[in-house]
Amino acid sequence: MDQVLPSANGARRNEDIALDLLKFVAGTAGVGRASAPSTGFGPGGAPKPEDQVTQLLELYARCLRAVEGKPA
Repeated sequence: MDQVLPSANGARRNEDIALDLLKFVAGTAGVGRASAPSTGFGPGGAPKPEDQVTQLLELYARCLRAVEGKPA
């Protein structure tokens, strides 16, 4: 895979900034993380991997729109 080198002035692409924002938000909010098993009452079952991927992709799209200054 070809790797894109940063420009001479050190500017970052919007996609890279959106990815860093996604990592921060997902880590802070626990998006995409499997829930810990517990006894008693709580949310039913662990989320499916497909659902977690969908959530992360939707979050990335929202992060990219925010970086580009587009309305949600």
